[in-house]
Amino acid sequence: MQDFIKINANDNVAVALRPIPEGTTLNVAGTEVTTIEDIPQGHKFVIKEIKKGDPVIKYGFRIGFAQADIAVGGWAHTHNVKTALGELLSYSYHPEGHKDVEPTEPAFFEGYMRENGKVGVRNEVWIIPTVGCVNSIARAIEATARLSKPEGVDEVVAFTHPYGCSQTTEDQENTRKVLADLINHPNAGAVLVLGLGCENSRIEIMKDYINAISPINEDRIKFLQVQDVEDEQDVAAGMMEELMAYAATFKREKVNAKELIVGMKCGGSDGLSGITANPTVGRFSDILVSKGGTTILTEVPEMFGAETILMDRCANEQLFDKTVCLINDFKNYFIKNGQEIYENPSPGNKDGGITTLEDKSLGCTQKSGSSLVKGVLSYAEQVKEKGLNLLSAPGNDLVASTALASSGAQLILFTTGRGTPFACPVPTVKIATNSRLAGKKTNWIDFNAGRIVSDDLDMDEAAKELFQLVLDVASGKKVKAEIAGFHDLAIFKQGVTL
Repeated sequence: MQDFIKINANDNVAVALRPIPEGTTLNVAGTEVTTIEDIPQGHKFVIKEIKKGDPVIKYGFRIGFAQADIAVGGWAHTHNVKTALGELLSYSYHPEGHKDVEPTEPAFFEGYMRENGKVGVRNEVWIIPTVGCVNSIARAIEATARLSKPEGVDEVVAFTHPYGCSQTTEDQENTRKVLADLINHPNAGAVLVLGLGCENSRIEIMKDYINAISPINEDRIKFLQVQDVEDEQDVAAGMMEELMAYAATFKREKVNAKELIVGMKCGGSDGLSGITANPTVGRFSDILVSKGGTTILTEVPEMFGAETILMDRCANEQLFDKTVCLINDFKNYFIKNGQEIYENPSPGNKDGGITTLEDKSLGCTQKSGSSLVKGVLSYAEQVKEKGLNLLSAPGNDLVASTALASSGAQLILFTTGRGTPFACPVPTVKIATNSRLAGKKTNWIDFNAGRIVSDDLDMDEAAKELFQLVLDVASGKKVKAEIAGFHDLAIFKQGVTL
């Protein structure tokens, strides 16, 4: 196992791949560097003297300015490095030197072909409330239906949420769009839409949003407005029997991997995220795109400071302009709500070795690989273009992952250095950045990218392993969160609550 990594030839810091005690002498690119204090795993130490006000360089990019002189061998972190980012910025398009990945031979998985041409990787029956007032009823229907779940139906899931009423304008619109997206999601073989009857987003309104995506199939989608019936549990039981019977008619069949849509997200990042897990996901993204598939990168605030890397990879100037709006619109959202644009990283990120938002963002964007950006999506917008897409959503794990599912992702790759048990509406593959986490939380972690450091695993081999795992999950292999029975839904709340 290596002691450290210098990521880019131009860097003036290196990253400890294991805890390095004070007084350790290291050979860094032919120069001896002796640590003058303990350096925790994932944290940075200085390899060229940095004066106060000088840029701190990692990944070949500035991640902030030194707030004091930092001697060679010294620890560079939040106590002596500060973000260099400003507010709204102007950008220019520089696509020179960027090209898309070359096509490769096709790959296949066993999926569910739906009547509208979409492909699912699960055959579940979902119960989706139009309003939070009926959440308890949804859970009761779920519990009853599971007792008679037929063979061929993977799971029955009630996706509860607190919204659907007392919302206005864009906030209300977002809720309606997300719910309609999920009702049409191909991982659901059938759906019961459960309404109350007096909410803003009543069933008759929701039908317009559902139909706008795909015409309503009355065998696949049934509607129950509970104020209209005497015994909603009894009526729901009959509907669920019909929905489960319909879903059970679908069988897995061989499907080209070009039909896969995979979301990419990170959470609880540490100093190894941008060295192990995130670049492995980036190479996975390139593999899938090379086979005609689709990936979606989100969490816009964690693109701040690395956004020009994505902008210059836009396939055309129109997409560049949309990416500029993606970034600046999110900054305006922060400003409108009186928040610091760069109030990031989180305490857990800092504990893991991430110092500034630039540091976090440069690691985060590693998940995008090297392919060209082919689509830029607003929140709750369905993906249309194959290849790499960017999606507007916040950094919050549950909200961003739900947004990826809403836009069409059939499964999600989630990298983490701290660990998390959460799930979302689609299978969520947890990828550890370090082997300590993978060994400690075997009930959470599906893939250990930390082996790149601990076992000297070649990153290309890791990406190939991850690609095969995705094919396996798409073909029915359950991820750890599914085994635990976890399913979560979180909608991006904006504006006032009436």
